[in-house]
Amino acid sequence: MKNIKKFLKIAGILLVLLVIGILFYANSLKPTYEGRVQLQHLSKEVAIHFDEFGVPHINAKNQEDAYVALGYLHAQERLWQMELIRRIAPGRLSEIFGKDLLPTDVFFSGLGIEEAAEKAIANLDKNSEAHLLTQKYLDGINQYIEEGSTPIEFTLVGIKKEKYTIKDVYNVFGYMAFSFAVAHKTDPLLTEIREKLGDAYLNEFMNTYNENLTINKTEIQPIKANLSKAVSGIMNTLPVATFIGSNSWVIGAEKTKNGKVIFANDPHIGFSQPSVWYQNHIKTPEFEIYGFNIALMPFPLLGHNKKMAYGLTMLANDDLNFYIEENNPKNALEYKTKNGYEKYELRTKTIKIKDAADTTFTVKVSKHGPIMNGLVTHIEDERPIAMYWLYTQLENKTLDVAYGMSHSKSLSEFKKAAEKIHAPGLNVMYGDADNNIAWFASAKLYQLRDGLSSKMYLNGASGEDEILEILPFEENPQAVNPSSHYVYSANNQPDSVRGKLYPGYYQPQDRAKRIVNLLEIKNDFTKEYVAKMLNDVTSATVSDISKDLIKNLSIRSLSPSEKRAISLLENWDGNYLKESVAPTIYSRFLYELITATYQDELGTAFELFLNSQLQDQVLPTQINHENSVWWDDIATKNKKETRQEIIQQSFAKAFLFLQNQLGTNVDAWKWERVISVEHEHPIGKAGGMLRKIFNVGPFQTNGGNEVINNQIFSLNETGIYKITAGPSTRRVIDFSDVDHSLSILPTGQSGNIFSKHYKDQAEMFVDGKFIKMKLDASEIDKLPRMLVLMPKK
Repeated sequence: MKNIKKFLKIAGILLVLLVIGILFYANSLKPTYEGRVQLQHLSKEVAIHFDEFGVPHINAKNQEDAYVALGYLHAQERLWQMELIRRIAPGRLSEIFGKDLLPTDVFFSGLGIEEAAEKAIANLDKNSEAHLLTQKYLDGINQYIEEGSTPIEFTLVGIKKEKYTIKDVYNVFGYMAFSFAVAHKTDPLLTEIREKLGDAYLNEFMNTYNENLTINKTEIQPIKANLSKAVSGIMNTLPVATFIGSNSWVIGAEKTKNGKVIFANDPHIGFSQPSVWYQNHIKTPEFEIYGFNIALMPFPLLGHNKKMAYGLTMLANDDLNFYIEENNPKNALEYKTKNGYEKYELRTKTIKIKDAADTTFTVKVSKHGPIMNGLVTHIEDERPIAMYWLYTQLENKTLDVAYGMSHSKSLSEFKKAAEKIHAPGLNVMYGDADNNIAWFASAKLYQLRDGLSSKMYLNGASGEDEILEILPFEENPQAVNPSSHYVYSANNQPDSVRGKLYPGYYQPQDRAKRIVNLLEIKNDFTKEYVAKMLNDVTSATVSDISKDLIKNLSIRSLSPSEKRAISLLENWDGNYLKESVAPTIYSRFLYELITATYQDELGTAFELFLNSQLQDQVLPTQINHENSVWWDDIATKNKKETRQEIIQQSFAKAFLFLQNQLGTNVDAWKWERVISVEHEHPIGKAGGMLRKIFNVGPFQTNGGNEVINNQIFSLNETGIYKITAGPSTRRVIDFSDVDHSLSILPTGQSGNIFSKHYKDQAEMFVDGKFIKMKLDASEIDKLPRMLVLMPKK
């Protein structure tokens, strides 16, 4: 008994010591929000006040010191995020996660992002303020690497911290640009439809690009499907968020209650933990910006101060084309051009793999770009497929763009910065205290020969399918202080360029139409009303689509429960509220309809098509096209299915599925029972206790696909919808009260699990609430937490 008591006493002491050790270790990893820290390369002290949500308000005597401080603070909250995002473009994820990420590394390392970065850096003006401040920002990050604590993720996966260079910044630019592109998901699919099924099938899709549009008015006067599937799969494996779409609108003084501009923006990005944006406020005697920065970007892509506000949405123009090259039959290292055979450029790449031998491969590059055969596995096409991407082909001034927008002092200065954007194409939104509002479709738009579609594979050998001209920026769609007194963007079709709608992969009109409808009905907008608009969950189109579907149903033969389901759809106003039943019915009905209509023809490409922009685009037209070739089920012989048969069968299947899934009471099929959102951390994806520690959520939420509060999910056979993307922040800047503008992040400011700001905005976000973005110096000075960075002696 004495031995047992002695053992228990010793075990108890060891347990206490272990708990103390764990607490001490956890405390050592927390971000520093108070006290004094010495840093090199500071000329003066920098005072940083942290608000109640961990947003740093950096007060410095000069910008050089401010950007050292920003780099240091950004690193202490997001160093793990920085590490992941810098590894994508050069193909270094396998070093952390092992061979499962090898296909992703091979693909990205072969795109030419690194080579484009080296070229851009070589051409940089090393004496420009943009370059100098970027180096100061990197210096702050690297000082944290040397002197700060090591995030727990580094310890768990067994990697060492490495210092950052400006090449890492440009590699992030490149990854961001590629994640905005859509052509790699769509062009090969359309090409296969034409080659396998014929023009009748293809033309029905292509014709919809000019139908069901809400056009963003300008003020300017007159590969194989397995390639698509493979690239889509690669993007899904990335451990950081991908960029998707967005909403923004800027309301002129004539339409606001207080007679000042109101600016709204909510970029749509893949949900992840930590959140994409790092909020910060910099103030020096000659400069001020309240910005939202992505990891490793010194200048904010979203920002405002007391004079102006700006933000972005994805333009979705076609900036990526595929060319079929023709090899020299006598030498596979040469390809045909109109001037004879030229040699491929050969790039040798080596990928390091955790717990495995390195792998080395060679990328063949034509004048159009890298040959995708080999970069993407399972390409059955024997023809060399080159990817021409404007991002790597044209001069890259992205650093100057971000610097110029954040430092502009007038609308004209801002426009000059927006003009420099080459790729990805962006809708750049602007509003200011002088009551100017503006929208610029910022990209290097181009001209192909008449009759040539950039959505199909192009001929690389003939010389006839080359880009003829890069258009001058003044011809890009844009609007400055339009007569409507508002500008907006929801990734929808922009107005004509040279008399034609410019080709792209624009989102269907749903969000754009809803935004326009709401903006047209009022002339007394307030900050509070605009904030409610950002949380709006009513679709402008689905109720009409539902009614068009119901027209093709034979109602008499339905059971009372089925008629109840039809009644809910018939009277649905398109809202995706948690307690609504209609979106549950509609989503399953839609899945069964799309499956019955397209799966027989598309085969293995169907899964890619099911949740694509292309499917969204063709849906309204398809339902109303009685004689469409797609209605017939080619798997049935001696029978040609009709539209009514397919729609009737789809509803029957959907109803039976929902009964089995949710019970016989139709009114209990609430949306909240089938949809949820969880913000996944790369380590939390392992599941179990790690999921509980690192992930944030799951939460029930209002919203759905293509409403303003765009909660993006994929239709699937399970009928359980996991939201994977949505608003990465919501911002409202009211120039009648700019000191107290509004924002929210999906989870929180910090990527450090030991910080109180790791997830302190998460429930507020799903509830549609906001926090204040403070600019008032007297209010900021009263904040209780202050960190002082001092020059190291």
